[in-house]
Amino acid sequence: MTRTLLCLSLALTPALALQSADPCVSGTPVGKRPGPYSFLVATGPQRGQQTCYVCEQHEGNKPAVIVFARATSDPLGKLVAKLDAEAIAKKDTGCKVWMTLLADKADLNSLAKWAQKQGLKSAPVGAFEDADGPPAYKLHTDADVTVLLFVKQKVVANFAFRAGELDDKAIDAVMKAMPGLFEAK
Repeated sequence: MTRTLLCLSLALTPALALQSADPCVSGTPVGKRPGPYSFLVATGPQRGQQTCYVCEQHEGNKPAVIVFARATSDPLGKLVAKLDAEAIAKKDTGCKVWMTLLADKADLNSLAKWAQKQGLKSAPVGAFEDADGPPAYKLHTDADVTVLLFVKQKVVANFAFRAGELDDKAIDAVMKAMPGLFEAK
């Protein structure tokens, strides 16, 4: 019996390792239009208001980056701060970056403190009060962070990271996709 269990566990180990090595797929696919959604903003002039930045960006076919997250962290803050700095540098394009925390209940004060600690300057942070996220986005439950870059109402890059995968290498990959927002025809 022990031998059978050992053989079975050895046979399943590579399959499980391959499964976890598969990239996480989450959110609106490249080439598709991100749908509108409202979330409760925790920072900036719209604090405390339900806002749809997707709607605003679609109106002028302006570039945007949406970061969906299931939890706040320092790596997430580093990513959003870098995206924020890039959007500020390209402000003449109308680029906007924002972060939406997926939560059962919004805690605007905690989110605002987190954003301030991360040094965010113009990127709004808020909460969507449903841990699954906006239904049209089909965010994968394994995705701790999903990043969508879109311009002219089409996603040009999509990144999804499981818990613990958002590191400097992953942040660099997202940042390398940013010029695509400004070159899109």
